[in-house]
Amino acid sequence: MTTTVEYDAVVVGAGAAGMTGALAAAKQGLRTILIEKAGKYGGSTARSGAGIWVPNNEVVLAAGVPDTPAKASTYLSAVVGSGAPAARQRAYLDNGPATISFLLRNTPLRFSWMESYPDYYPELPGGMPNGRSIEPAPLDANILGTEYANLNPPYLAVPAGTVVLAVDYKWLALIARHPRGLATATEIVRRYLELSLRGQKPITMGQALAGGLRAGLIAADVPVLLNTALTDLYTQNGRVAGVWATTADGEDLLIKATRGVLVASGGFEHNERMRKQFQREPIGVDWTVGAASNTGDGIEAGARAGAGLELMDDAWWGPMIPLPDGPYFCLSERTLPGNIFVNAAGNRFVNEAAPYSDVVHIMYDKHTAQVPHIPCWMVTDQKYRNRYLFKDVSPALPYPDSWYSSGALHRDWTIEGLATKIGVPPAALRATITRFNGAARAGRDTDFRRGDSAYDAYFADLTNRPSPCLATLDLPPYYAFKIVPGDLGTKGGIRTDARARALRPDGSVIPGLYAAGNASGAVMGHSYAGAGSTLGPAMTFGYVAGRDLAQS
Repeated sequence: MTTTVEYDAVVVGAGAAGMTGALAAAKQGLRTILIEKAGKYGGSTARSGAGIWVPNNEVVLAAGVPDTPAKASTYLSAVVGSGAPAARQRAYLDNGPATISFLLRNTPLRFSWMESYPDYYPELPGGMPNGRSIEPAPLDANILGTEYANLNPPYLAVPAGTVVLAVDYKWLALIARHPRGLATATEIVRRYLELSLRGQKPITMGQALAGGLRAGLIAADVPVLLNTALTDLYTQNGRVAGVWATTADGEDLLIKATRGVLVASGGFEHNERMRKQFQREPIGVDWTVGAASNTGDGIEAGARAGAGLELMDDAWWGPMIPLPDGPYFCLSERTLPGNIFVNAAGNRFVNEAAPYSDVVHIMYDKHTAQVPHIPCWMVTDQKYRNRYLFKDVSPALPYPDSWYSSGALHRDWTIEGLATKIGVPPAALRATITRFNGAARAGRDTDFRRGDSAYDAYFADLTNRPSPCLATLDLPPYYAFKIVPGDLGTKGGIRTDARARALRPDGSVIPGLYAAGNASGAVMGHSYAGAGSTLGPAMTFGYVAGRDLAQS
């Protein structure tokens, strides 16, 4: 037996896009409901660092960031090019600031500028070396009441007794090298003590963003049904007019929508069939850090309703280390001086500090049966180990034995011995390291220009000379980490227009159907403008869809 209920708007997916869209629709006076397949809300948003790239928002302007609409438009066009329609790029830039202002006024969320975190291509016209990304301020989880227990956990939990912001990681990695490292370690404890003494339960990053959005929905009386999976879209007279869904206990639901449906159910990173259908090999579901519930249900439902799909071959890529407890997104570790990436021939092939999506694109583009680049290897030495935090392993401490036994990490006292263990030609690896060491001593990487961009230097070591990005590998033992093409989620999905309306392959609009977030084709195209290029557009087009539903 099917239970039938009716609302004005139905939203599928309780991540940043869906919760923003549901809140926007509700604030326009629509009776709105949100369904979520998982038993927790927040999706990949709750697992993230929660950087948000939205140019010209009131937070960055109040902080004195010299952004302008013209700069942002010039930069986004240079980064994305023809990868997304110009009309969608304009809609994103036009509506992004209003989205942030809307959330500031309708949720407990507050944001701060991620000072000095550059755009990913700051040298392009309109790019900003000091950045324009923002992140959530610490949020008191007490405001969520019992709903705090339903918040999806983070990808990496912060140490107990600390309040860590995304911008702190740059300095925590340098705790053994720079005075600000120790000062930051002290500050994250001080924050916790101060907020705890006020009776707060502080959460940050993705936990704060997802929690703040959920608090907004609570205040707006928007019901959120967890453990309620979309099974298909409901159509009537050529219009998407609701959803079919199933609860965890097997109850079938028909939720009708008088205005329409917003699909914001995430990507398909955990659907191996879809990944093998649309993406390049080697590919699978083991190297992603996206939420486990992201299996492409909404994308496939949209396709069955006639929607065109786009960018299905791409993802929000990043180099991953397949550690035994799950893939580890390698960010600051590959940027710090004293490491190189080598392919199966033992040769460098990329600027290791380049934007993470670019590094994986290059891995795939250069991967052949004759010279595999997947996996590749990040080679370091003991000097690197002595200097820098790696994941959660403090400087100078040994790496866990499980990393070695899993095959994710190898060690040897000689370069030739390390090369043999990872299956690359010993003479080639020796020659590669010798050449790189010469570049490090000179302070200039003429092969791949590592260090030329302001972005390269963000996670680098300011105390290292002559270049903060380059250091020799010459202190044994030597280490090699396995690097595979991981991702934060897929970026292809339902094709949409500037109003977030779903489009058929011929470009015509499917009445009543909207999509946002990773269930839709990314406005970033095949590129990545800066920290938060996933969440910024996700929330913006969720907001656009919610408002358009009210006018449909």
